Formats: sequence, C-alpha cells, structure tokens
Amino acid sequence: MKCRIQNNIKKTIAVSFVAILLFGCSKSDDYKKYQADGDILYSGKLDSVKINPGNNRVQLTGILKADPKINKIKIFWNDKKDSIEYPVNMNTDPRKFAKTFAVEEGIRSFLVYTYDADGNRSVGVNAVGRIYGPRYAGSLNNRVISSVAQANGATTVDWLPIDLSAGPFATEIRYTSSTGVKTLRVPVADERTVLRDVAASASTLSYRTLFLPTKASIDTFYTEFAQVGIFKEVTSQYLLNTRIPFTTSAKGDRWGNPTDWITNSAVKNFTLNSSTKYGGVDAWFGGPQLAMEAGWSTDNMVTITNGKIYQSPTLPAGLYTLEMDIPDCTSGGDFYTVAAEGDGIPNTENINASLAFAKTNSPGTHRITFTLATAKKVSLGFVGNLPNKGGGDGTFWRISQVRLKQLPAVN
Repeated sequence: MKCRIQNNIKKTIAVSFVAILLFGCSKSDDYKKYQADGDILYSGKLDSVKINPGNNRVQLTGILKADPKINKIKIFWNDKKDSIEYPVNMNTDPRKFAKTFAVEEGIRSFLVYTYDADGNRSVGVNAVGRIYGPRYAGSLNNRVISSVAQANGATTVDWLPIDLSAGPFATEIRYTSSTGVKTLRVPVADERTVLRDVAASASTLSYRTLFLPTKASIDTFYTEFAQVGIFKEVTSQYLLNTRIPFTTSAKGDRWGNPTDWITNSAVKNFTLNSSTKYGGVDAWFGGPQLAMEAGWSTDNMVTITNGKIYQSPTLPAGLYTLEMDIPDCTSGGDFYTVAAEGDGIPNTENINASLAFAKTNSPGTHRITFTLATAKKVSLGFVGNLPNKGGGDGTFWRISQVRLKQLPAVN
C-alpha cells in the first residue's frame, strides 16, 4: 500500500512539472488573441432610459454619463432593422438626453448605444414601450350626451358616464356664443355642464373627447367632433297656464276648472250642485295645480274613467319633449302622459294610437318624446282612470308643472 501512494505522488508531480514547462514556453500576451485589438474600450452608457409613447412616434429620454469621449447616440429597434442616431457634444449638450422620433404603432423593444470618436460603443441598454397610432385611435368612442337643453338663458349639457380604461380625460365643447365661436374644455368626471353664453339663435353644438393612453403620453388623441341639437324651451310659445299657481275659469273652495286646458266631463267629478261641477285643478297641498281625484266619499268625487286634460297647439316640424312634474300621486295608478295628432287624446285602451305616451304613475319628472316631419296640430296632455274606493280611500294625481322643449328640424 505504501508503494502505491508513493507512485501516485510521483505521477502528480510529473504532470505539474510538464504544465509549468508548457506555460513558460507560451507568449506572455497570448490572452489578447481573444480580444481582437487588445483591450476593449467602452464609452459610458445612457442611464435611466425611459420610453414616452406618442402618436406613431416615441420620446426616448435618459441621463448622459460624464464621459467626455461620447460623441453620438444610436438607437435600434425592430431587431436592429430600424435605427436613428444623434450627435452629442458633451461640452454643450445638457446631461438629460431627450429625443422624439417616428416609430410605427405597436410594442417595440429599443437598444441604445453611445459611441466615441473612435467608434467604440457602450454596453447596450434595452427599453420596451408601446407606441399608439391609428388602431388605438380607431377604438376610441366619443362621450355620450344625455341631453342638451336651453332655458332661462342657460344651456345645460347632461353627460352619460364614460369608460375610463382607454384614457379619456376631457371633452371639448364648441359652440356659438354671443361674441362668436368658443371652445370649452371640461373634465370627463363632470356629469353636467352649464353654458351661460350660448347664442339664442344657436341650434346645435359640437363636442369631442380627448384621450391620453398613458400618463406619460406625449400626444393627445381626439375623437371626431360630433354635432348635437339644442333643445329649446318653447313652453310659452305653444302652451298656456303650465305651472303653479294654475289659474281657473271657475272654482269652489278646493276644486276648479283650469283655464286654457280642455277637460272632459269625466274629470269634473266634484259636484257642488246639480248645475255646477268642478275638476282639473286642486287648490290644496301646495296648489293650485292640475289634478284628477276620485274617492274619499260615497256620494261625490265619483270614479273617473278616461278623464282627460289637454291642449292642442299647432307645432312646426321638429323633435319635441313634453315634460311634467308629479309632486304626489297614488302609486301604480292608471295615469298616462300623451301626445296625439289632431284635436283630442285617445282613451287609455287606445293609447298605442298616439304619437307618444308613457305611464306616469309615480312622483318625479317624466317625459315623452315625439317627432313631427311637418307642421301639425298636436294634442298634449293627460288621461287616466281613477276609481272611487269609498269613504276611506281614493285615487289621485297632481301635476305641478308642464314643459315643452323643441329640437328644430335642420335642413
């Protein structure tokens, strides 16, 4: 065993000796054959590189190191198929590098090098960014307007909510004011915009939505301008006696007959005596206001079947909205707001024959909308069925205000 260990030691010493002889015979600078021209010289790389996206372009920013040898920066993308370079003067240029250049839409990977006058380059710096363009712009939707109405010198724009994921941040409204065309920018968080200088003659306004795909985006994207009509308050032009206090042509202690409104015999269900009946206006509960009521009595205020209150103006062509406010009513009653061509409004069983109708049997503001292609006589009003439920119960419906708004036809 001792002889075997001694032999192994001798072999190890022999191999080491041969290795020393071989190394000693090689040239002292042989390692340089792995470095083509001797030592590799690097210029200082660009630090803190960021990509700020734009519309078919990008802004690349970074910090130049204090290396006086740097004389240019070259940026590659699309697997080095595309590139751009910029001269650098370290004596006069700012340390912050920021350049904007054209790049096609999509997710792009950039490789950035600095160079010195001898062509030595820095270690490459990678940066990835998304560039936006026609595909992104084509996916954007303009904000939706719920309504635009002008009344009492103010034009009110009501907005519907918008999806925030695409980056909308504002809406521009363009309109004709009393002093000329104006553009106003409003935040997308606003649910209502009130304009107090829209010209009385203005029939439309235009608007578009502004988008920033990211907070760092250097470009703002816009939808196309959309035009929307302005509903005008035309109540006083076509209707009379439309709000509290409603006037009456005849009146008792509580009940009366409204002036300017047509009421049928069914509505006049309060009997004062054999020759005097009232109905259509209730002076109690904050009135006088338009009303129908039946009940609370076994010998008066009989059931109303197809009671009607309406006016019949002739209206020019246009789009119309008829609004009415109900402060109180019997919930779930059989009451309707109606617009119908000609003189008179249909019975409830024929309500589908009207231009527009809605069952308005709950408190609040209600509206119906209808369109006239040509000027026509139209009856605007209310029809309902109100049962007398006996001495301790009844059915009622009160209206505190009526409004008519028009969107004029545009040729």
